[in-house]
Amino acid sequence: MAQRTGLEDPERYLFVDRAVIYNPATQADWTAKKLVWIPSERHGFEAASIKEERGDEVMVELAENGKKAMVNKDDIQKMNPPKFSKVEDMAELTCLNEASVLHNLKDRYYSGLIYTYSGLFCVVINPYKNLPIYSENIIEMYRGKKRHEMPPHIYAISESAYRCMLQDREDQSILCTGESGAGKTENTKKVIQYLAHVASSHKGRKDHNIPQDSPKPVKHQGELERQLLQANPILESFGNAKTVKNDNSSRFGKFIRINFDVTGYIVGANIETYLLEKSRAVRQAKDERTFHIFYQLLSGAGEHLRSDLLLEGFNNYRFLSNGYIPIPGQQDKDNFQETMEAMHIMGFSHEEILSMLKVVSSVLQFGNISFKKERNTDQASMPENTVAQKLCHLLGMNVMEFTRAILTPRIKVGRDYVQKAQTKEQADFAVEALAKATYERLFRWLVHRINKALDRTKRQGASFIGILDIAGFEIFELNSFEQLCINYTNEKLQQLFNHTMFVLEQEEYQREGIEWNFIDFGLDLQPCIDLIERPANPPGVLALLDEECWFPKATDKTFVEKLVQEQGSHSKFQKPRQLKDKADFCIIHYAGKVDYKADEWLMKNMDPLNDNVATLLHQSSDRFVAELWKDVDRIVGLDQVTGMTETAFGSAYKTKKGMFRTVGQLYKESLTKLMATLRNTNPNFVRCIIPNHEKRAGKLDPHLVLDQLRCNGVLEGIRICRQGFPNRIVFQEFRQRYEILTPNAIPKGFMDGKQACERMIRALELDPNLYRIGQSKIFFRAGVLAHLEEERDLKITDIIIFFQAVCRGYLARKAFAKKQQQLSALKVLQRNCAAYLKLRHWQWWRVFTKVKPLLQVTRQEEELQAKDEELLKVKEKQTKVEGELEEMERKHQQLLEEKNILAEQLQAETELFAEAEEMRARLAAKKQELEEILHDLESRVEEEEERNQILQNEKKKMQAHIQDLEEQLDEEEGARQKLQLEKVTAEAKIKKMEEEILLLEDQNSKFIKEKKLMEDRIAECSSQLAEEEEKAKNLAKIRNKQEVMISDLEERLKKEEKTRQELEKAKRKLDGETTDLQDQIAELQAQVDELKVQLAKKEEELQGALARGDDETLHKNNALKVVRELQAQIAELQEDFESEKASRNKAEKQKRDLSEELEALKTELEDTLDTTAAQQELRTKREQEVAELKKALEEETKNHEAQIQDMRQRHATALEELSEQLEQAKRFKANLEKNKQGLETDNKELACEVKVLQQVKAESEHKRKKLDAQVQELHAKVSEGDRLRAELVERTSKLQNELDNVSTLLEEAEKKGIKFAKDAASLESQLQDTQELLQEETRQKLNLSSRIRQLEEEKNSLQEQQEEEEEARKNLEKQVLALQSQLADTKKKVDDDLGTIESLEEAKKKLLKDVEALSQRLEEKALAYDKLEKTKNRLQQELDDLTVDLDHQRQIVSNLEKKQKKFDQLLAEEKNISARYAEERDRAEAEAREKETKALSLSRALEEALEAKEEFERQNKQLRADMEDLMSSKDDVGKNVHELEKSKRALEQQVEEMRTQLEELEDELQATEDAKLRLEVNMQAMKAQFERDLQTRDEQNEEKKRLLIKQVRELEAELEDERKQRALAVASKKKMEIDLKDLEAQIEAANKARDEVIKQLRKLQAQMKDYQRELEEARASRDEIFAQSKESEKKLKSLEAEILQLQEELASSERARRHAEQERDELADEIANSASGKSALLDEKRRLEARIAQLEEELEEEQSNMELLNDRFRKTTLQVDTLNTELAAERSAAQKSDNARQQLERQNKELKAKLQELEGAVKSKFKATISALEAKIGQLEEQLEQEAKERAAANKLVRRTEKKLKEIFMQVEDERRHADQYKEQMEKANARMKQLKRQLEEAEEEATRANASRRKLQRELDDATEANEGLSREVSTLKNRLRRGGPISFSSSRPGRRQLHIEGASLELSDDDTESKTSDVNETQPPQSE
Repeated sequence: MAQRTGLEDPERYLFVDRAVIYNPATQADWTAKKLVWIPSERHGFEAASIKEERGDEVMVELAENGKKAMVNKDDIQKMNPPKFSKVEDMAELTCLNEASVLHNLKDRYYSGLIYTYSGLFCVVINPYKNLPIYSENIIEMYRGKKRHEMPPHIYAISESAYRCMLQDREDQSILCTGESGAGKTENTKKVIQYLAHVASSHKGRKDHNIPQDSPKPVKHQGELERQLLQANPILESFGNAKTVKNDNSSRFGKFIRINFDVTGYIVGANIETYLLEKSRAVRQAKDERTFHIFYQLLSGAGEHLRSDLLLEGFNNYRFLSNGYIPIPGQQDKDNFQETMEAMHIMGFSHEEILSMLKVVSSVLQFGNISFKKERNTDQASMPENTVAQKLCHLLGMNVMEFTRAILTPRIKVGRDYVQKAQTKEQADFAVEALAKATYERLFRWLVHRINKALDRTKRQGASFIGILDIAGFEIFELNSFEQLCINYTNEKLQQLFNHTMFVLEQEEYQREGIEWNFIDFGLDLQPCIDLIERPANPPGVLALLDEECWFPKATDKTFVEKLVQEQGSHSKFQKPRQLKDKADFCIIHYAGKVDYKADEWLMKNMDPLNDNVATLLHQSSDRFVAELWKDVDRIVGLDQVTGMTETAFGSAYKTKKGMFRTVGQLYKESLTKLMATLRNTNPNFVRCIIPNHEKRAGKLDPHLVLDQLRCNGVLEGIRICRQGFPNRIVFQEFRQRYEILTPNAIPKGFMDGKQACERMIRALELDPNLYRIGQSKIFFRAGVLAHLEEERDLKITDIIIFFQAVCRGYLARKAFAKKQQQLSALKVLQRNCAAYLKLRHWQWWRVFTKVKPLLQVTRQEEELQAKDEELLKVKEKQTKVEGELEEMERKHQQLLEEKNILAEQLQAETELFAEAEEMRARLAAKKQELEEILHDLESRVEEEEERNQILQNEKKKMQAHIQDLEEQLDEEEGARQKLQLEKVTAEAKIKKMEEEILLLEDQNSKFIKEKKLMEDRIAECSSQLAEEEEKAKNLAKIRNKQEVMISDLEERLKKEEKTRQELEKAKRKLDGETTDLQDQIAELQAQVDELKVQLAKKEEELQGALARGDDETLHKNNALKVVRELQAQIAELQEDFESEKASRNKAEKQKRDLSEELEALKTELEDTLDTTAAQQELRTKREQEVAELKKALEEETKNHEAQIQDMRQRHATALEELSEQLEQAKRFKANLEKNKQGLETDNKELACEVKVLQQVKAESEHKRKKLDAQVQELHAKVSEGDRLRAELVERTSKLQNELDNVSTLLEEAEKKGIKFAKDAASLESQLQDTQELLQEETRQKLNLSSRIRQLEEEKNSLQEQQEEEEEARKNLEKQVLALQSQLADTKKKVDDDLGTIESLEEAKKKLLKDVEALSQRLEEKALAYDKLEKTKNRLQQELDDLTVDLDHQRQIVSNLEKKQKKFDQLLAEEKNISARYAEERDRAEAEAREKETKALSLSRALEEALEAKEEFERQNKQLRADMEDLMSSKDDVGKNVHELEKSKRALEQQVEEMRTQLEELEDELQATEDAKLRLEVNMQAMKAQFERDLQTRDEQNEEKKRLLIKQVRELEAELEDERKQRALAVASKKKMEIDLKDLEAQIEAANKARDEVIKQLRKLQAQMKDYQRELEEARASRDEIFAQSKESEKKLKSLEAEILQLQEELASSERARRHAEQERDELADEIANSASGKSALLDEKRRLEARIAQLEEELEEEQSNMELLNDRFRKTTLQVDTLNTELAAERSAAQKSDNARQQLERQNKELKAKLQELEGAVKSKFKATISALEAKIGQLEEQLEQEAKERAAANKLVRRTEKKLKEIFMQVEDERRHADQYKEQMEKANARMKQLKRQLEEAEEEATRANASRRKLQRELDDATEANEGLSREVSTLKNRLRRGGPISFSSSRPGRRQLHIEGASLELSDDDTESKTSDVNETQPPQSE
């Protein structure tokens, strides 16, 4: 291929740069070293050079590291000449062996060339990255071109198939095979894409073949091509899945047949599929997915579709073994939409799509059916048929029939049908088989439907191209039935290839007229194919398997035994060698030996189904399902399977309609059809290869590739090539390349190419068996061209050596002639000077000299002569200058072009490198940060797990307490509760009414008696009734108002509940979207809310008890009426009075309980505030006072009637107070709502941050992959550079060795002469004989080793090798004769050459000296190069480290910012919680006082009782809503709602009972006034104490607040300091050196661990722990900074050492410069001295002066470079100083952060202690409330009496609490102002952060500038060293010139050095300018004595 420079990006991945390949240096190196391939465990094969042969073993030296090793001759494989490097067709390789094939593929792959031909094959290696070689431009580039005109490509294969189809009218096929993940599907897509582009029907024509009345006209041109392309996404979604090797692996084989018409346009298509892996629908291996469609449906279905298809979450399906596993870089939701669009394009109707999706959903539902084993029997049962109902709904079946068919199917036994119960295992197997069969039938229907859409019956195709995409050969440890089918297919395909190759070879040889014994290599594979497919005599594997399927007792074991019996003697069959072997049998395929395990082969072959269910599906109400199962009569039923296991039904395995078809039969038939189709086509073979299992670009595993080459048949094809004449060369090319070996064979003049080649072959004396001459080409066996290349290289080296000798002689003769001319000129000058000395004093001479100038004639002649001479000189100079100018312009233009190209490439490479470095640094920083997070999270997990356990235990205890309490309440309620339990499901109002009726039945009986007595005295009581009616009306009005208020409140409450539920849903969604960190915060908040709800619940229960008392006041008022009306009948109602007394005692007990509960609540409040000794004393005092109050209550019960009126008046005031409290509650609720909204916004922000982080992670993953590829390329470049360097060193040593050999040979020739020539010739001939014999033997052994596995072919191959050996011996005998004749010639030549030996010796000595000098210079150059490479690499690594550290510091700063935000959020939450606690405390106080007022009002007013009852109902509803929320969050608490409702009803019953008791309570209320006064005193004392506690608590809160503000400010200061330090210390941090391979795994592991850990961090104390962890992180970062600062100091020291080293080198270059100047001066003096009397040397002097001026300019440039280097050194020292100052600042900042950390730890401990106190208080409070609730019903009456007296004090306390509430509201406003201030501070901090980020970016730019300057400095230093070396060389040459004889040696030394350049081919010691100058010097030197 022509050399291409400046390739465009796509062409770089297609074309090879042949300039590198045709490099003569590499050719010479290959010839000299005798390079071969030897086996290597790591690289497959390694290059080595043969050093010594020792019998059967050979000593070799590895080319890579120079190590020596002993290798068996049979293991050595020949290496191809460099001419064949990166060859496009591996069949052209002269040495066809595994090593050469692997090396060629590897070289091409590393150069980005993924396509390579190997004869008929096109080998494709997966690049694992997107290459720009599939665009429409590339398609157009390949369009219409022949295969050999363009580089290898899948488009070239497609184009050749398309052109052959059009020209030959022959059907074509393209066979793509390979492992999973090798790229078969992608290449198939590219073929379809190419054909759709090239042969699309819409290009320039319309479809005239479709008639006008066609039902579905084409919508627009190209619809068919579009549908053809869209068929692929549908098949991929239903047939592809993610495996470990491949994210989009095809789990089926397909044959796509594209039909074309006569003109070459696509007219239709057809798809056939093979071996769908349906078991993947049921179960998947670890980290693998089932088919894509399941995930696409679950991700992309809308709400309506989900409800129609009854879809659930990923984790709810058993058949999705691994849940949801996302595919990197793909979204299942988007893929679902693409699949739906593709279906619409294909013309699928909506009903068809919906039916398909229903079937997909039903397959998932099959997996959710669960069976249970019954206790006494093995029979299976279905405990729950919910899933079965869903399944039957989707598939249109009856549920009962389905369950009956699964659990007890009907089986035919003889002629009768019986129902057989299935075990659990049988039922599970039946369900899985049905699911697999359903999916398989759906897939078959889908393919049929696509074919229907692609079929154009009206447009008949003339020919077609078939594309086969099928799995390649598979060899696992243990292989099953599926692998046998795949390997059987590949055997047939390989046979097709071998036969095709045989046919093509036969045609080629016949066309060229070559005689060759044809061998059909396809027959080699026939024994293995017969072993698998032969039907009988003896039967093959598939036939035996089918036969075993019919036998009742047959098992897998019997099948294996029968197979061993039948085929045990087959050459391709092997038994297991040992009993321990897991394999059952072994088959020897062409690709190797494969072990098969026959487990479940009979089941897999029969594929049995539950025919009962199958008939149900066939009779389904859904037409689509019924169509899928229309071939129900062809399935293997249960009766066949049971017949296999139960001997009783031996004759019961006949199907309903004829024989059933096994899987093996069906597959064999489809394969036979496929092979028949392929045999009728012209096949094109594509072999896809997977380079590595890590999915990494640029990495190639040699052993993996070799295995695939074997399995794919590529090596088999090469084996076939080796049998014939694989190397073919056109006559013209052979003559052009190898005519140099036969110089006199072809006469002058025209000669035919064939005749010329025949003459050349005769002259070369090749063995006739090694070649054949055809009509247009010459054919060679493998390895012959390599031998010819060696001979050619030796011949060329001889010619070049002779040419160099001739040139050297010519130059010496020319120099000698010049010296002679100079000598004669000197003599003439001397003679003229003597004549002048004689004549100068003669007078006539003086006159003559004065007169002669006056004569015009003489002057004219002189002038004319001078002018002529000048004209000639000017013309010569002009022509010379013109030539030089043209050459220089051409060179200048060429150099400019190269310079521009190189500059562009350099710019692109530097940009790419900079980007890559930045990305790599970011990845490393991110990895380091993730590791730190992982360690922190692990420590957190352990602590949080312990806390979680403790809190879980406490929670269980609390729940147990609550349940005990509710059970006790239920037991107390007794019989009433049973009645309520029966009516739980009824409506609430009806329940209430029924309960009231049941409760009031007793009272009704009493009222009936009273009514009879009342009728007698109606007249007397009419006045009293009128008064009471008025009062009742007033009360009714008040009651109506209260009811209206209550209804409004209830409506509001319902709205609030709705809004709350909606908010809860939104919150759950947000919680699902946010990361586990937000989950943790949400969980903690939920726990706090739960505790509050429990508190509120307890308080509401207490209020409910009070409300019961209020209800009792209602009953009391009714009783008062009765009492006033029936005072006359007191005697008769004495018994009732006594019963009332008993109830009064009961009420007194309840009152006592309530008072005790009140006391308990007060003690709880005191405990929550502070448990001090003073409070304990107060409690004891209050208990004493309560005892006194109880006594006073007993005394004052008589006076309560007089105070009823006062109580009514006070009731109004109480109502007002309650309304005010309601308003306050509303305000508080509004505040809560605001807080809730704030939290939701925070959640949303956190979710957004998480999404951004995920996107960043995906981008970093993508960039990391790119970096990996670039790093691999860099490694390849570095290794290539090392290899070139090693080659240079080896070449120099080779030159030295050759010179030594020449000298020794010359000495031997002198000593031995003619006598020993015969002996030497005989020895040489023997040596050559033995070498050639060894070569032939190695060839034979290689052939034998390649045929070990094929025993039948050994005899033939050995015979062929023996024939070749005999022919080789004949050839050797001919060569011996030729050598003898040559020896005779050499004897004659030796006689002639004896005279020239002396001159050769002198030349040899000179050469030896020059070579020694050159080798020394070369070594110096190599050392300098190594040093520069090392410094360059070190600087590069440091640059990488610095960039990585910079990104790391950025990440740390961002983390600190996030922590600052978290801390601020936590601070705000703490403030909210403290405010909430304060509000709750005040509320509790207010509620306590409200309870007191309510207790007083119990005895005074009906209105207050009604209001309390309504409040109780409202609170009860609220409690019910809370309980519903709790049920939604925790299922185990769901029973509490019903139990609380029961308790509420029980309490209402008790209230109803107490209404009758309130008659006497009115009399006793008077006595409560006195007790009230006492209570006022107590309440004042309590109030004072409470105010003191409040004050202390406020002071503590203020102190906390101040401390927190102080901490925030300190943290902000520390943050600022740390940011500054990190920004300054960016350039001095060290990178962690971890392999890039482990990075991805570690990141994934860290992510997984992080996910698992964060899920468990959901408990209350994590808030406080965050502070501690932040401190620990700060400490760790400080330690890291210290460590990194130390490392940066070390780096600085190393940099300083390097700078010192650079200074020393600069000083040495300065010294060399001075030395050169001195030598220049000396040379100038010497030249001046030598030219004092020689005018002819003036020109030489001028030229030397010009050269010296040039050297001075170079020295001045070097001085300027030195100054630049000094300036840069100063800058680097300044940078070092700044880094030192930054280190000092960083240390001080770290000390500050340590102090701050200690302070934060102390604060953290204090906060922990306080939190524990609060938790203890809350626990004690819960315990106290529970104990109080147990006793509160009996204390009601005592509390009524006591609190009647405390009413007035309570009113005062209420007013005071209102004042306190106002003060608290003021405090809340102050705290809001503080919060605003904090927000402002946060904004300032953010501004600071942005400023610091800008500083960081500036620092990064400075770092990049510094790196660029460092690189520039390095480059300039390299230039300076090179210039210095050039100067030193020039100076040494000048010295040598002067020493050897002045200017003479100057002229002779330069050509000698050019000669060395020609010989070594590696050293360029002079440039064009020096050559031109030396030639000028040579021309103008005068003669001089030798």
